Amino acid sequence: MLKNGNTQKNNNNSEDRSVSPDRWTAIVLAAGKGTRMNSPLPKVLHPVAGRPMLVRVLEQLKRQPFAEIRVVTGFGYHLVEAVIGALGVVSYRQSEQKGTGHAVSVARPEQLDGDVLILNGDHPLIESEDIASIMSRFEKSHWDLAVVTAEVTHPGSLGRIVRHLGQIKAIVEAQDASAQTLQIKEVNTGIYCVKAQVLKELLPLISNQNTKGEYYLTEIVTLALEKGLKVGTLESHSRVAFGVNTQSELAQASQILFDQKARSLMDSGVLLLNPNSVYIEETVTIEPGTAIYPNVMIRGRTRIASFCSIEPNCFIVDSEIERGVHIKAGSYLERVKIMKEAQIGPYARLRPETVIGEQAQVGNFVEMKKVKFGSQSKANHLTYLGDAEVGIGVNIGCGTITCNYAVDRKKYKTVIGDHVFVGSDTQFVAPVTIGEHAVIGSGSTITKDVPPWALAVARAHQIHREDWAKKLVKNTSESDSSDGDKLPPKEKNTEPSKETR
Repeated sequence: MLKNGNTQKNNNNSEDRSVSPDRWTAIVLAAGKGTRMNSPLPKVLHPVAGRPMLVRVLEQLKRQPFAEIRVVTGFGYHLVEAVIGALGVVSYRQSEQKGTGHAVSVARPEQLDGDVLILNGDHPLIESEDIASIMSRFEKSHWDLAVVTAEVTHPGSLGRIVRHLGQIKAIVEAQDASAQTLQIKEVNTGIYCVKAQVLKELLPLISNQNTKGEYYLTEIVTLALEKGLKVGTLESHSRVAFGVNTQSELAQASQILFDQKARSLMDSGVLLLNPNSVYIEETVTIEPGTAIYPNVMIRGRTRIASFCSIEPNCFIVDSEIERGVHIKAGSYLERVKIMKEAQIGPYARLRPETVIGEQAQVGNFVEMKKVKFGSQSKANHLTYLGDAEVGIGVNIGCGTITCNYAVDRKKYKTVIGDHVFVGSDTQFVAPVTIGEHAVIGSGSTITKDVPPWALAVARAHQIHREDWAKKLVKNTSESDSSDGDKLPPKEKNTEPSKETR
């Protein structure tokens, strides 16, 4: 729908968003330092809901048929280029930040044909559907240049759209605007659609005659109008105008995305007891019927099946959790797989490459790393298992550890067969294999393989010294009346009077 003769309004419900494949090039401006962030990290790498804001913008762009995506880097370019290197984009470095107009020129627009979309890397709320709508409407408009605008309640430092009889006449930066101009609510989102040939012609004409002495891309609108080119505006959602310039705005952007994810999950049938206190990233998948308690953070490519229960204060990242799993309070899971109906925690830590079998139980203060833990096996208390394979129906007693890291700085594996019973306070000095149905006596240090069905006991001999405690009591009583502390006198015969094995 047209507004004021040269404004196209966004209509997400009915418009055809298809665009000509390979006709478009995107230029993403990501060179700024972000002074107001007060951070040594480049602004565009600050995380929004778990991912660098520039990465999120690029991921939304890559869902559209761009022939090429060019990113202009500058401050902290070595960090920025390292992060985006795997995303299939091309980097162009702005060695000195001289404004948005100069940044676009760094991206070598003279090489381009077709249509060009220019946008900022610090607008993390933009969605792929917003981009598709903007591109589609520009193609249908037959304009030479279009500015994407939005109506916002608090324009702040955003450039204002100045019109005359409905026709856009200029974009005025806030620092250069009069008091009257600052009352305008329609703002420049920082997104432009422009014919490549027009961009090549107008960029060299941009001047730096302003309070900052920078080359503003906004001047391209005035230049286009002066040359009689067709210039219009595309109205978009207010989220498109949301840019991050401060830590407060960064937190606000993250909360918006977390809230959106929470609403989406609840609409699909996931139970969130307090949606305001859970932090679930967009990439997480949770099936209906699962309950998420307060103060839970779920990150990365985590997938949670139906009828699971995630109790308070749990942290889960890049993990797969099958149907009916119960994760109790305070548990930490990283790159693990939990199979059906297993129970984890409370206060369990499961580290990468750990797989917990069906109906297994991993209890309080148990840590596992790179462990395959069999179905219906149990490790309920105060245990560390690392680099281990544990069979079906195994009982791991309290205080058991695998000694997997040796003095040669290498890690070795412990293999425990099906239905083994491990008594409390056992140490397995890897590499070692325990046969099925074996029993390990409590307090044992196992350094050799144990055959199936065997009883293995490896302890120091227990000794008794008769009446030793009486001597201790007598000596202590005598020392109470003297200045010094004394121990029982040393026995001449060091052999125990009685030994029990």
